[in-house]
Order: sequence, then structure tokens, then C-alpha cells
Amino acid sequence: MKLKKLLASAFCGALLIPAATMADVLEVTLHYAGPESGSAWKGVQQGVDEANLQGQFLGQNYQIQVVNPDDIDSIEDITVLLMATDEETMLNIAQHERLSNVAVFNLTSGSDALREACQPNLLSTIVSDSMKQDALAQWQERNPDTPVSAQAWHEDFEKFAARQLNNRFSRAHGVPMDDEAWAGWAASKMVTDSIARTQNLDSSDMLTYLKTEIAFDGQKGDGMTFRENGQLRQIILLIDEANEIVAEAPLRGVSGGLDSLGQNNSCQ
Repeated sequence: MKLKKLLASAFCGALLIPAATMADVLEVTLHYAGPESGSAWKGVQQGVDEANLQGQFLGQNYQIQVVNPDDIDSIEDITVLLMATDEETMLNIAQHERLSNVAVFNLTSGSDALREACQPNLLSTIVSDSMKQDALAQWQERNPDTPVSAQAWHEDFEKFAARQLNNRFSRAHGVPMDDEAWAGWAASKMVTDSIARTQNLDSSDMLTYLKTEIAFDGQKGDGMTFRENGQLRQIILLIDEANEIVAEAPLRGVSGGLDSLGQNNSCQ
């Protein structure tokens, strides 16, 4: 009887062991260029940490490798490159012959010039300057006497599970999530989600998947997709002088929806 109980206990315990311990683990490296401090870096870490929690049960393990843009030629097997640098460096790296089929993420620059370049492998999770300008214009047209600022994220945003994301981030890092932190989290999160779905680390396949297949749930509402110029479509939060969220752009009734914010060039 004791033996049967022991065997039953061992069997039940085996069922609780994550599948990742019973098979080969897929090791995934995300390459990052930028300072190992600041909001974008914290956001990337947050995304990777969350991916590893899920990866325990999916047989996947993620890590971040910090790289110097000058050393790109010596790095092997780049699936994606996350960048928190100046816009000139981002564009030069994206145009590097070796990275022509690698998704290069812009995490920090709002420069419209980067979007106008229509570099086919350059993807921006951070909002552009013109997106913010259009959001402000929509507000001012209806509320001409009320000044607001435009942000991609806010620590008090609660809808679409944003509250839970804000809480996770602040617990992990001791500071509120801001625009660049969200952009870093979003980039690493959508990449790791894509790998979880496809089980594919090929850089060219990843770039195609991100540009044509993904509808990203970034705790900002409808599934977000990339424009042809590489900009991630997303809402903009309008913040008053008391640091409170007063609206989300595009405002209700504005034609064009998310594409009423920022440039929508065809990149022909």
C-alpha cells in the first residue's frame, strides 16, 4: 500500500514539472544597443523577464546581449536588434548590408525623418513627433482654451490591463513606466510572443511576421500593427496640467482612426 502511494505521489509530481524540463530548451538572444540604464533598457528587461516566466512552460529561455553598434560585423545570429541610440546611428545600422533582413527596433527616437526614410527593416515602437502633434491638434480643435501634453504611456493608465502592466513594472524597477519604457517592453514582448507562436528564430521570417502578421496587444486597446514606414499604430494619451489623463487620441469621431495620427506615407 505504501509503495502504491509513493508511486502515485511521484506520478502526480511529474505532472507538475514544466514541459521545459522534459525537452530541449530553445535558447533565444535579443541583441540591444544603447545604455544599460534609463527607461528603454528597463522596458526591454521587463519584457524579457515576462517572456521567461512563460518560457518555463514552453521550453524557451530568453536573454539580452548588449552590443556596440561598431561591432555588428562580429556578432553572429542576430534575430532582432533593439536600439536606444541617436537617430543617425539607428538609420546607419538599419542600412547595414548584413542587417538588411533583420528587424531593427527604434525604442527612443520620435524623429519623423526616421519614418520618412522608409527603411524596410526599421520598426518604431516609440511614437513619432508628428503623432503627438496630431493628437494635440485634435484636442485643441475641440478644446482651444485647455492645454494638454501628448504621451504614449502614463503611470495611471488603467484600461486594457494597463494597470497590471504598470504595477508589474513599478514593482520590478521602483519607478513608473513611461513612454520609452513602454516602447522597450513592447518591442521585446512582441518579439518573444512571435517566437512563442512560430518557434522560428530566422531573422528574415521574423521581420516578415512582424510587418505582416502581428496584431500586438500592448495593453493599449485594439491590436497594433506596423505602418509601411515602420511606425507602430497606437493611441496617444492626452495629459492635463494636473498630470491626469483627460482623453485618448484619436478622439471619438475623427476620421481615419489610428491613421489620423502621424505620417502615413506609402514608401513607394
